[in-house]
Amino acid sequence: MTAKLSPDRAGHSLSRQQLGYLIRITLIATLGGLLFGYDTGVISGAIGPIAEYFQLTPAEKGWAVSSVVIGCIAGAISAGWISIRFGRRKAFLIAAILFLLSAIGSATATDFHYYTLWRIIGGMAVGLASVVAPMYISEMSPGHLRGRTVSLFQQSIVFGQMVVFFVNYFIAKGMAEHWMIDHGWRWMLGSEALPALLFGALLFFIPESPRWLVLRGRPEQARSILSRFTPAEDLDQTLNSIITSYRDSSRDNLISLRERGLLGLVILGVFIASAQQLTGINVVMYYAPDVLSSVTASSEDALLQTSIMGVTFVGGNLLGMLLIDKVGRRPLLIAGSIGSMIGMCALGIIIGRDAVGYGALFALIVYVVSFAISWGCVCWTLLSEIFPNAIRGRAMALAVAGQWFAGFMVTQTFPMLRESDWLNHLFGSGFSFWLYAVLTLMSLLVVLRYVPETKGKTLEELENITGTRLSKRRRALASTSLSS
Repeated sequence: MTAKLSPDRAGHSLSRQQLGYLIRITLIATLGGLLFGYDTGVISGAIGPIAEYFQLTPAEKGWAVSSVVIGCIAGAISAGWISIRFGRRKAFLIAAILFLLSAIGSATATDFHYYTLWRIIGGMAVGLASVVAPMYISEMSPGHLRGRTVSLFQQSIVFGQMVVFFVNYFIAKGMAEHWMIDHGWRWMLGSEALPALLFGALLFFIPESPRWLVLRGRPEQARSILSRFTPAEDLDQTLNSIITSYRDSSRDNLISLRERGLLGLVILGVFIASAQQLTGINVVMYYAPDVLSSVTASSEDALLQTSIMGVTFVGGNLLGMLLIDKVGRRPLLIAGSIGSMIGMCALGIIIGRDAVGYGALFALIVYVVSFAISWGCVCWTLLSEIFPNAIRGRAMALAVAGQWFAGFMVTQTFPMLRESDWLNHLFGSGFSFWLYAVLTLMSLLVVLRYVPETKGKTLEELENITGTRLSKRRRALASTSLSS
């Protein structure tokens, strides 16, 4: 007799085989997140030697880091069309190829312009993965597990960052400074080729999204895939709700996202995505060794402390995964935002006073744990939940593009803010960290006013709520039109 686990909202449950299958395909999909984290985190250890090798100014140093984000914007914008035209699985494959090309190209670049070109290509892969992976995982997951499964995407991002922090540390350990400038950063960037190859190979073992198959008019194939991770009692109801969802909103592919009723939802999604970056997370992920080097004994110690921070980030995100479907999305955002502000304020004070020791590392740990359980964990889940099925690809692409634009602004301006003589004279060297604390406070105020709780609802239930609001507005408009 087949053992049953994980009761769903209807009271039915997944078999061990179904649950195992769901976990397996989710883990493969999250490799896109691991490469996301690896690609964005690898620069933290390499930027110092790269700046020395190419003799970069502060603005060029910011561009050496933020150029990847330009690619992320392009990848995110194109992800909606790619995922609809070719499917979620082929979109993954395109991302894997771009990750591989970027790793090899940036590691062998002898000219700064070629280096940035390959980093932009890597950013396109990150942008594509950042849209498709949470979308795919969300579409494959039942409502009662979706918070945790989509949170695995964020966990894979921070795990990838943690892994590359240690890779960077062991590459640099015991090596002379001139070797790091000539060769070390190349080994760091080139090491990404291995996980990119693994991701590409494992993609042949996951199915296409059943929701995309329904969108393409292939319901029987969708039913076959759904049966692998959906209780038999719920299979017909699940498939019918997906078909109905696309049939009722099929014209949305022709409707502008600016239509009344949808515009507010899209704006909210763009805000959620952008606010994640405005908390300053990219500064921590990209510049942590650079920041810590001013309050540590050596660059090697700074890389080690960055690795410790990475481990803490993984632990914080795991805590968020355990809490998100129990506590809910809003409470985590509220508590985590407060903790993030405390961590950033403390870091600004410590850096401003040049306080050598472990104080900066402790402040960073407070920040990354708070971020991990809130904006890190909740952002991707909310983005995958709040948009209706028929516009999810386009709306998520727009939201993630907004996220990467905000990330570019933060990443590009940080070296200039930190090395600005007049800002340092006016506010002290901790100014940039206090700025991110203020931006986090502003984001928290918007959360308190506008962000809904989505815990425990299926994608179709959430869409029905949105559709009800939309229909009420249309009826009101129609009444106004008739009366006039």
